[in-house]
Amino acid sequence: MQEAIALSLKSVRSGRGGPFGAVIVKDGEIIAKSHNQVTSTNDPTAHAEIVAIRQACQVLQNFELKGCELYTSCEPCPMCLGAIYWARLDRVYYANTKADAAGIGFDDHFIYDELDLSIDKRKLPMIQLMRDEALTAFQEWAEKVDKVEY
Repeated sequence: MQEAIALSLKSVRSGRGGPFGAVIVKDGEIIAKSHNQVTSTNDPTAHAEIVAIRQACQVLQNFELKGCELYTSCEPCPMCLGAIYWARLDRVYYANTKADAAGIGFDDHFIYDELDLSIDKRKLPMIQLMRDEALTAFQEWAEKVDKVEY
């Protein structure tokens, strides 16, 4: 956790991103670490946790991070939490809370609120198009015998 917090401070002090850091550990060793890089890379998905997950997957040459733990300087946002579940990390340790983050302008509460709404009630218009055509890929996936499950 000390390293995750140090990375969050590095991010603030360097001006390269928001005040967040993350470290991924496997078998007691750090295999990936990052700080928030949203503003320095012009990538809204470059949160510390996401970047660290990408790095760890490259190190392990695997899209799953079973057997790994994440240390993050703040309770993960909805995007990062989704990525953490998809990566199948074993455990998450966090320092600051989402309420602490909201207190300095990083408030994700509106996303949680939106997820509870039906699609037609959300602020972001979502219009379904060409479902029948798109189902072809799903049908082929379901029938594919040599697919890599994830």
